[in-house]
Amino acid sequence: METAYLKTPIGYAEFKGDVNGLVSVKVFDEMTFLDTIPEVLEDAVYQFQEYFEGKRKTFDLKINPQGTDFQKRVWQGLLEIPYGKTTSYLELSKTLGDVKAIRAVASANGKNPLWIIVPCHRVIGSNGDLTGYAGGLHRKKWLLEHESPVKQQSLF
Repeated sequence: METAYLKTPIGYAEFKGDVNGLVSVKVFDEMTFLDTIPEVLEDAVYQFQEYFEGKRKTFDLKINPQGTDFQKRVWQGLLEIPYGKTTSYLELSKTLGDVKAIRAVASANGKNPLWIIVPCHRVIGSNGDLTGYAGGLHRKKWLLEHESPVKQQSLF
């Protein structure tokens, strides 16, 4: 398993993967790391840089997240949420075919190992509130604003 790091506007991203695909992307507030990027992770780091520069809306990476069949089904559902759009846990549960599975869907969403690539930040509460996010609500807010088709300009 290879590891690479990237400083982003909202923290330090840690990439883990091998020839079978990207296994995880996590975010940290601070860390010490080497600048070398293993060849197998170069494309992931490059695509993340493009995303944060506003040049990329979708990722084209081989992914290999580890989880249960149900978790993988939820993560696949997350991949269907378009850039710049949001959905609720309830709507995602309905899309997956079981409205009663809302808590299980929320739990699987929280265990998503591929930060930003599998866009769990695009899931909000039914009332429009930002709800729990493993990376912190400040990051979720930043990501949703970054992806928003309507950019709010500062008055000052």
